[in-house]
Amino acid sequence: MAPSVPVHVQFAKILSQPKFSSKSRASGEYDDGTKKLRRMILTEGIPSDQDPTLRPRIWKILLRINDLKADTYLDYVARGPCDVREKIRNDTFRTLATDRGFKERVREDMLVRLLDAFVWRNHDRQEKQQLGFTYVQGMNVLAAPFLYTMPSELEAFYCFSKFIEESCPLYVQPTLDGVHRGLKLLDKCLKIVDPELFDFLRKKKLSAEIYAFPSVLTLCACTPPLNQVLRLWDFLLAFGVHLNVLCVIAQLLLMREEVMKEASPMKRLRVFPELDAVQVIGVTVTLVRDLPADLYDELVRHPFEP
Repeated sequence: MAPSVPVHVQFAKILSQPKFSSKSRASGEYDDGTKKLRRMILTEGIPSDQDPTLRPRIWKILLRINDLKADTYLDYVARGPCDVREKIRNDTFRTLATDRGFKERVREDMLVRLLDAFVWRNHDRQEKQQLGFTYVQGMNVLAAPFLYTMPSELEAFYCFSKFIEESCPLYVQPTLDGVHRGLKLLDKCLKIVDPELFDFLRKKKLSAEIYAFPSVLTLCACTPPLNQVLRLWDFLLAFGVHLNVLCVIAQLLLMREEVMKEASPMKRLRVFPELDAVQVIGVTVTLVRDLPADLYDELVRHPFEP
């Protein structure tokens, strides 16, 4: 019997194939290489401990990052502080503050510089796009995984920008419209997949707006440990950020017993247990099958369709 091929070698083999691009929203179609990547992300997970180059390469493919214009980024940086620099600085110092590994790899000035540059980029593009962007609450945490994962600040900037502008633009509007829609959808989905838990929380006057706001706002990046957040983001980048709403429900279901024993369940819900990405993804995939088609379609569209 031939020895099995290590997972990191299988990923490397897919990545070495002729250049492929990820899905365009217009066609909704994936090419064969991306389909294989997505399947392996779901079944195996990216073995970044065996090959640290895999995750950044895969994220760039999933985000369709083809062009890294260093001069453009340097131009944004050279402009200095943007008009909301003070707001950015109020948030950046506490970004993943308890994660020593993050703090060792990502300095605060890198985060500030990237967010300043993002604001300048969209200042220049305002007339060309329907939605405008500036810095809003939570953006610092959404930028953090890209700065931690990518080999350079330049790559992190272009990945973050594409992610924000295409994957979840409504999450970062000044009104946080996409986040609030996500929270309403969380309540709707929970009512279908676990009506007993939904009723229990409702009787305690606990809606998703109250207990799930940070998890929806940050796509679960607020729940440590960071290595599990990155594993969950592999899944979200491969299959869609809309699934984060179900990932939050999955976390609720994994602590369901403890929550329902509590006279004051908010004590439990204030800080979610440490993230276990494999468990959460496993539950999330099963939840997808339980949702009516029209509700799932609404879920898919809520991060980007006004």
